[in-house]
This record gives sequence, structure tokens and C-alpha cells, in this order.
Amino acid sequence: MQYKDYYEILGVTRGSDAEEMKRAYRKLARKFHPDVSKEKNAEEKFKEVQEAYEVLRDPDKRAAYDQLGRDFRNGQQFRPPPDWSQRFGTSGGQRFSDLNGFSDFFASLFGGAASGGGGAPGYGGAQSEADAGHLDVTVEEAYTGTKRRVTLNENGRQRQVDVQIPAGVTEGQSLRIAGTGGRASLIFRIKLRPHHLYEVAGKDVQIELPLAPWEAALGAKVAVPTLGGTVELTVPAGAQSGQKLRLRSRGLPGNPGGDQLVTIKLVTPAAQSKAAKEAYERMKRDFAFDPRADWP
Repeated sequence: MQYKDYYEILGVTRGSDAEEMKRAYRKLARKFHPDVSKEKNAEEKFKEVQEAYEVLRDPDKRAAYDQLGRDFRNGQQFRPPPDWSQRFGTSGGQRFSDLNGFSDFFASLFGGAASGGGGAPGYGGAQSEADAGHLDVTVEEAYTGTKRRVTLNENGRQRQVDVQIPAGVTEGQSLRIAGTGGRASLIFRIKLRPHHLYEVAGKDVQIELPLAPWEAALGAKVAVPTLGGTVELTVPAGAQSGQKLRLRSRGLPGNPGGDQLVTIKLVTPAAQSKAAKEAYERMKRDFAFDPRADWP
């Protein structure tokens, strides 16, 4: 299999902090999102960016990945160290029962234990419940609900189970699949994949809304994406960067359901032409505005 340099894929350095990686991920995810991108191999690159961020955003997985060292190059042939599963099988190398969309490289480091190819860790039949690992779910799937077929390793044998994921599941939520034929019940834990637009906090969904200065100053009606479709949001005149607006009942469904929180982000257009520079000069004269007037 080929080694993947997740830092290179995201365009960050090994010393980059969580915020730098989040910004890099969002920029690339928007660039390569299959629904809008015209880039060659956009879907493949989008999955690669998602996988890189999945590892580097998690302190345990990032620490485990960093143990591989800096001597490998992106695309180089690679095999995990012989003692990898012993060193990182339950800590940095957190195991996943569902590897849908991830590469063989990811599966070899963080995939299912016995087979190394995506099955959940084996367990004994005498237990009443068994931890079957994580189920990776997209934000859209968490909103609508979905069904996932998962391969399990039971004492060296594989079997498949269908897991019904209800609408409105949240990060860390446990799903219990009743055992049959003397088998233990399975406990899966939901893990939400990062999204290029949305962040999820409990049932609430958060999104940044870029606004031009005149939209914030004068007020505007703006089409805002939500998991249930685009809605028109009224931005009040005089809106400020960082201000939050709420779209009620537009978060994950439930009883009660969540809201969508929209954080305003002012985007200033560059003065790249003579006319644009003159417009800014007029604003400077007309407003006589000092943004630091409250400073001591």
C-alpha cells in the first residue's frame, strides 16, 4: 500500500495547531467537494482531505501517526511496523468498525483488529455486551438517518450485521444491537465525520456566514444552507462580525431538536482597482469612523 503524508495533503506543517488544520481542511474541502468542484479527480481528493483531517484533528490518532516518523514520502510503498497493533491497538491506533471511504493505509493503522481490513475487534460469546467500536457517520446521515452494513470479527470468523442509524444521532451516542443465538449484544459509538460547512455541538449545528460590509451595515436577506435545505435569513442592519443568529429547529432532529447557529463573518473585498481604492477613500472621509475609539 502507499504511505499517505497527511500533513502534506492538508498543506500544513507538523507543528500546526488545531485551528490551522481546521482552516486548511475547510478550504480544501470546499475546493474539492464533488457537488461543486470542477477539479480533476475532485471526489478522490475530497476523500483524501477528509481522511487526513480525521487523523490530524484527533490528538490520539495524530500522536500515533507521528510515531511513524518523517522518513516516508507521500505515495511511497509502506507497511506498518511489526509491533504496531501491540503499541497502538487500544490508544493512538483507535480501532474503527466502519471504514467506508477510508484508504487501505488508514485501515492498516486504525482499522479493525483481527483482519486489519475493517472488522470490529473480536469478542467472546460469554459477554452480555460487547464494544464493537465506532461507526463513522456524515453530518447529513446524522440528520436523515441511514443504514450501515458492518463486518465483525468474532474469534477469527467474519460476519456482517446491518446497523440502523436513526435520524438525530449525535457524537459519542451509543447504539445497541441486540445479540442473537447466544451472541453478545453489540454497542456501537457514533463518530461524526468533519464537514466543510457545518460543525455540530450536541443537537445544534453551527455555520459561518460570510457577509460583505454593505450587507452587514445595511441589512440583507441571504440564502443560508441548512441540512434540511436552503432557507432565507434576514440579517439585521448593523450586524457585526462574530454576531450569532439562530435558525430555530434547523439543527439535528430530536425531542427536542436542535437549532442552527449562524456566525457572521465580515469579508472585506480587496481594493484591486483604481475605482475600488477611490470608493474606500470616500468611505474613509464620509464615515470618520475609528474602530479603536474605545481603547484607552
